[in-house]
Parts: sequence; structure tokens; C-alpha cells
Amino acid sequence: MKALIHVNGQLKIGEMEEPIARNGEVVVALHAAGMNRRDIYIPNRRGEVEDPLILGSDGAGVIESIGEGVEGWPIGDEVIINPSLRWFAQSAAPPEGFDILGMPDHGTFAEKIAISAEQIEKKPANLSMDEASVLALASLTGYRALFTQGGLKKGDTVFIPGAGSGVATYMIQFAKNVGARVIVSSRVEEKRQKAMKLGADLAIDTHSDWTVELADEKIDLVIESVGRATFNRSLDVLKQGGRIVVFGATTEDVIELDLRKFFYGQYQLFGSTMGSREELREMLKHVQEFGIKPVIDKVYRLEDGLEAFKHLEDSEQFGKLVLRIVNE
Repeated sequence: MKALIHVNGQLKIGEMEEPIARNGEVVVALHAAGMNRRDIYIPNRRGEVEDPLILGSDGAGVIESIGEGVEGWPIGDEVIINPSLRWFAQSAAPPEGFDILGMPDHGTFAEKIAISAEQIEKKPANLSMDEASVLALASLTGYRALFTQGGLKKGDTVFIPGAGSGVATYMIQFAKNVGARVIVSSRVEEKRQKAMKLGADLAIDTHSDWTVELADEKIDLVIESVGRATFNRSLDVLKQGGRIVVFGATTEDVIELDLRKFFYGQYQLFGSTMGSREELREMLKHVQEFGIKPVIDKVYRLEDGLEAFKHLEDSEQFGKLVLRIVNE
């Protein structure tokens, strides 16, 4: 089968053996796969490893075959892949054995995938395959960061630096659905305008003085994923006693933190990574209840996956990128 793989230090479109459903597994014929920033970091982490790895964490498709011991999943069901492996019940942190699909396990940038039946969910009926394929990783990450870790509630104000990311486009919608005020930042005017159309109440320039721009705002929660470039700037605009949740670092990981300023401000700092199946199912209910539609920036064919990687590396997108495997 055709797949986008990393092998001998290179990304390429190659041929891999078709997977077989073992005990407890299903084979899903993938119609589309969603790209995430994680995908562009994995090649560097693997280096010159000779064994080919199929990249990709998100995907949607149709069950093609089932292994022994699988019940409740008939052939032909439309499903999405849950990339949060072996994390089923909501907990304070991922359990031992947790991984994210796409390394070390083969991922979704292929025509088919064999995966545990515990790692699939029914595709939301209101979404196309393209839309469903970009749902799980980013929306689950945003849902846990906002609600489980961030405790967002009606009437709160949340600030989300980096408005163009896939996670941010979900969080804007989630937060507005529960009655929160949403502020975002971006260095690109077009992205700020798109964020406003999506529901943001205010969009500011990343390069502006946030303490001036947000002087009249009482920010209860900041969701940080940029890293060193914005962390302390985010802390500067958070109200005393406010909460800051970090789920990523697209710039440098290591920051300097003024501890005296932090403890005098009584700030609360939380880490967040992906989420549990329990939270994924809550998020799917939210998506269907409010009719949320994923924001898709561009759709590529699987064969054009290397071009899609370049697009993602350039950070020019607003929303998600899709690798289409089967034309609907």
C-alpha cells in the first residue's frame, strides 16, 4: 500500500505491506489523514533510523476488516482514529504505557491502518471525512487544556496566543460555546480577521505591547503553546490569581521565570498533553451538540505529502492541513 514514511533520515512516498487485523484490532481503510506539528518534529527525533515508519496521528475512514475478539464494530462503519494511545479514563496525567500514534507505532499517512478497536470512535455524522480526519488530536488537546486543566467557565476571559494553529481554531469555538470571552493574537492580519470571523472577541498583533493592548481586560486564563517567545508576555497580562495552561512550545522550550513575581501574583500553572478517551468522547458530544466544523486551510493528496510538510513547516496555515487518501 502507498504511505508517507520516514526511512534512513528521509521523508518519502513509498510502498508498505498492507496491515492485518490481529486479536482485538481492526483494519481501517483511511479516506483522509490530518497533519499536526508533531509530524514535522518526528523526523529529527528519529534521525537516520533504517526501519521505515509511517507518520501521522489523525485519520478517518471505514472499517475494512476485524480481528478476533472485536465486538460492536461491523465492517463498513465510518470511524475516526483516537491517537491518544492507552489513555482511557480521565486522570491528572497520562498513565504508564501512554503514547501518541505515529511513533513508535505506524500512523495514519497511509491507505490503511491496523489499530486496536479501543482506539477508534464513530465519525461524527455532521462531518465529512476530510473534516473528521483533522479532529481528534488538536481538538482533544484544546478541550483538555481549556476545561480539564484550565477550568474555563461561562463569563471567563481566555487569551490564546497563536490564533492560526489548529488547536486554537478549536479552542476559539469551544470557549465561545460555553459563554467565555475570547482574545487571540497573531502576527498576521489575515489570521486575526479569520479568528474574529470564527468567534474571537478581540484579536491583537503578536508584535504589539500586550500590556497596553489588554490593559482593560481581566484575563482569567491563558492557554500557551508558543513557548519562550510569549510565555512571560502572557504572564504579564494574566490577572492575579489567574491560570496559565501550557500544552506546547513551538519556539524554544526553556524559559526564564521570575519566581518572586510569580508567587506574589498567586498565579496557577498547569501542564497539559493530549487527553483521555473519556475527554475525547465528551469533546465529540460537544462538537455534535454545537455543530462545530473543523477549520481546514488546505487539502493535499497523499502523493503530495512532502509539499504539505513544507506548508506546515512554514506556519502559514490558518487551521488544519489534510492529506486526502480517497476522494469522497
